[in-house]
Amino acid sequence: MSTHNATVPLSRPDSSKTIGEQDGYTKDPNAPLTPNTLEGQAAADGATSELPQGRQLGVISATFLIVNRIVGTGVFATTSTILAQSGSTGMSLIYWAIGAVIAVTGYLVYAEFASAIPRNGGELNYLQHIYKKPRFLVASMYAAQALLLGQAAGNAYTAGRYLMRAGGQSNEWGSRGIGVLVLVAALIVHGTMLKWGLRFQNVVGLFKLVILVLIAFTGFAALAGKSRANPPPDNFTNAFEGTRSDLYGIVSCIYNAVWSYVGYSNIFYALGEIRTPVRTIKIAGPLALGVITVLYMLVQVAYFAAVPRDQILGGSQIVASLFFQNMFGESSARALSVFVALSATANVFSVIFSQGRLNQALGRDGIVPFSKILASNRPFKSPLAGLTWHVIVTLVILLAPPAGDAYDFVLNLSSYPLNVVNAAVALGLLSAYLPHRLRPQWAKTWSPSIRASLPVVLFFTLISLFLVIAPWIAPSKPEEAVYKSLWYAIAPAVSVAFFVAGATYWLVWFVLLPRVGRYTLVPVQTKLKDGTPVTVFVKETAGHGVRTGGEL
Repeated sequence: MSTHNATVPLSRPDSSKTIGEQDGYTKDPNAPLTPNTLEGQAAADGATSELPQGRQLGVISATFLIVNRIVGTGVFATTSTILAQSGSTGMSLIYWAIGAVIAVTGYLVYAEFASAIPRNGGELNYLQHIYKKPRFLVASMYAAQALLLGQAAGNAYTAGRYLMRAGGQSNEWGSRGIGVLVLVAALIVHGTMLKWGLRFQNVVGLFKLVILVLIAFTGFAALAGKSRANPPPDNFTNAFEGTRSDLYGIVSCIYNAVWSYVGYSNIFYALGEIRTPVRTIKIAGPLALGVITVLYMLVQVAYFAAVPRDQILGGSQIVASLFFQNMFGESSARALSVFVALSATANVFSVIFSQGRLNQALGRDGIVPFSKILASNRPFKSPLAGLTWHVIVTLVILLAPPAGDAYDFVLNLSSYPLNVVNAAVALGLLSAYLPHRLRPQWAKTWSPSIRASLPVVLFFTLISLFLVIAPWIAPSKPEEAVYKSLWYAIAPAVSVAFFVAGATYWLVWFVLLPRVGRYTLVPVQTKLKDGTPVTVFVKETAGHGVRTGGEL
């Protein structure tokens, strides 16, 4: 958290001031817009950026931010998991379609907030806008998991593993070492060469789509009986035979299907740098999700047309590898390994790009330690400090745990907090669809450029709550447990601990220390030397208007 020396007396908030001023912000017309003053001002197609680098991302780059975040390794590997948990080919395909529906509704929910609050930081802004009391509590809880979890660790490791396979090698630390190189490359490119980083993402994102198109069209040949598999696949006869109806199977299928589409909200972390944000939101999301959904469904059909059920369920290789072997021969396996590694690498680049901007947004709000450093755009007009911090955390997660359950647990740890955040955002937006007299104060004048609609918000709210509860449900069979030796619910339990840690930080810095020191922390907006607008906290001693403090 940042505290700051101030010389201009500040008055206490009073009811005669605007909403923004009541929250302690300065009335400087050049000060950045806050979540409390953005509605109506965003008209967002003409909105100027509050950041020195301005709005420099167009529709294409925004679209591939979503594509590269969603299309990682799931489409190449998750088929066998969903088939085993659903019990049948037909039901498996339905779950993939359900995952797409959930992603679309989630995108619309986030788009409604984003159209009114076109800033970097995504759900950080939306949560602060919804949950105003106690002040800074929700932001502090969110910051704990955002700063301490490495979203890119899993795909960095996967990139290394498949590059090792392409070279005919299999070495745990070699895979992690390549993962380190991928992370460092993402940091250097996004931290010092923004435009080249975006170009790389766009090119690789396009290449990934081409590979999916290749698989989809090859699937038509497989449907015509051109597969080399022996015996020939017969997955579409009695397609729903064996469908499971147990609760754990349903929960697991929905969870895995949803996770295969995670990333639809990726552009909202960088919305403050996107040109004509509302127009881009209306184009990039539907375009990315539409193309991905069609390709995902066709790819699943292709897998089932080319690979027998027993091979999908019992093979030691990912389903995409079996597909390539059955359609192109054994020699194609190495080429596929390169494809998967490149897909995972582009996913890492996309995650680092967005998470760096989220860390910068946390720094600009002044709530976290060393916030001015995180907020800075120096020296390359990019959030180098925010990018660096996320890479450091990801490197720790990638390198520290031993192989086995502990490593799988650490990699899985980032998924549950996302479900909690989605539920909190959706519940908040749902309150804006209540009868006017029942709405919270912020929602009474809520008039964004994009409306998700009540059915969409209600559906996404229920699904998000379901995904918060689901990981606590015990597996019906011991062999279905995620871990061999760890408690099945350890990931959600530890995730809750992160939120509790954030609440504890808030309690100490914003409640106990001010009470003991007899001062009030008042947020004031200023600018760093590089022009980045930030919020700093000044200590106001009751009755004296004294400002003290320094960097905490």
